[in-house]
Amino acid sequence: MLAMAIRKYEQRLRAEAAEETRRRILDAVYERLRAAPSEPVSIDRIAQLARVARPTVYLAFGSRAGLFEALGADLLQRGGFERMLQAAAHPDAREGLRGGIRGVVDMYAAHRDVLRVLSSMALLDADAVGGAVQRLEQGRSSGMAYLAQRLADQGVLRPDVTAERAANLLWLLTSFDSFDLLYTGRALSVDEVAKTLITTAERSLCR
Repeated sequence: MLAMAIRKYEQRLRAEAAEETRRRILDAVYERLRAAPSEPVSIDRIAQLARVARPTVYLAFGSRAGLFEALGADLLQRGGFERMLQAAAHPDAREGLRGGIRGVVDMYAAHRDVLRVLSSMALLDADAVGGAVQRLEQGRSSGMAYLAQRLADQGVLRPDVTAERAANLLWLLTSFDSFDLLYTGRALSVDEVAKTLITTAERSLCR
């Protein structure tokens, strides 16, 4: 019994240490992207900033692509992804539309600088950063299709608007570029950006 308890304790310590190492590595990538957005992300430099050996980065994430995929998932979690999903799932589809768009805007605003760098890097690093960004976008596409179908099922869409057309417009309005054109390009506040996008969506799609 004592030996089993000791093994479980040691396993828990190892798991906690591994998670703490992953956290340090992800934080190092995040800070590197913010501090030097125009420079390539070097695994050697990330390892140095995280105070780990280079092989440890690959042991924790499997590959460069795995590292950036984990970073994307981490940004969603810290940006309020779960709150956005809850808002989008409101029983009233129109309220779900408002809450979903607001949630996306809040996520973008929470990590605007890093997301801008990732968007730019995706064009130059298709295998790693590009793949991670593509998977994030696929998730957003599915989410907007879900919102559009709920609007259609509840009879909220205008007669001349199909669920497919609604999904396409929501895809456009909830893109990072749409957010950043208003937030950075027009210097609107987060609240103003959300209001603009929600109003555009409702006036274009809803009865």
